[in-house]
Amino acid sequence: MSPDMTDHDDRPIASSADVHVLFNGYVDLTASPFSVASTVSYVRDGDAQVVIDPGLVPNRRSILEPLEGLGVNPAEVTDVIFSHHHPDHTVNAALFLNARIHDYWAVYKNDTWTSRPAEGFAVSPSIRLIETPGHTPQCITTLVGTPKGVTAFTHLWWTATEPTEDPLAWDAAAMHPARVRVLKVAGLIVPGHGAPFTPEDSTPK
Repeated sequence: MSPDMTDHDDRPIASSADVHVLFNGYVDLTASPFSVASTVSYVRDGDAQVVIDPGLVPNRRSILEPLEGLGVNPAEVTDVIFSHHHPDHTVNAALFLNARIHDYWAVYKNDTWTSRPAEGFAVSPSIRLIETPGHTPQCITTLVGTPKGVTAFTHLWWTATEPTEDPLAWDAAAMHPARVRVLKVAGLIVPGHGAPFTPEDSTPK
């Protein structure tokens, strides 16, 4: 069953998390071969230490050095979240040897596969997953409650200004109601391949 895009209860139940963008991603489809890197983020909520989309970056130090600056040992990261299964968002997950892996339909740890829908799943009181298919059928958005409001980590946008229509989407039309849903609760967007931005009237919907 697809999620109800009119749902107003998407906010996490708590607002105690700290968020840090470790690496601002980018995409250049004009290059040959084209150049792409994922925006990689770190969220702490109590005992939960979460890395989101540890994908393609210039080198692994692009992820590890910012974590070191925060005093974070990769072995202490408890959870890794994939917005979707494209390799540019997943290939460095093995840096976090002790983490559970979350995607749209399960949680994985060592040799254990625990099936569950992502829709409404709470990684911690301040970290909630919702299903936002469009770029792929399996895309999810991570909503994080912070003292300043809700931050959304999502592939519904690549950057603050693009794309209006995702040229690589499985179902570009599905992204528009999903964007509206996220914008109802999020005061800050961390897009798939760009720096965080505050939504404005000009933000593609």
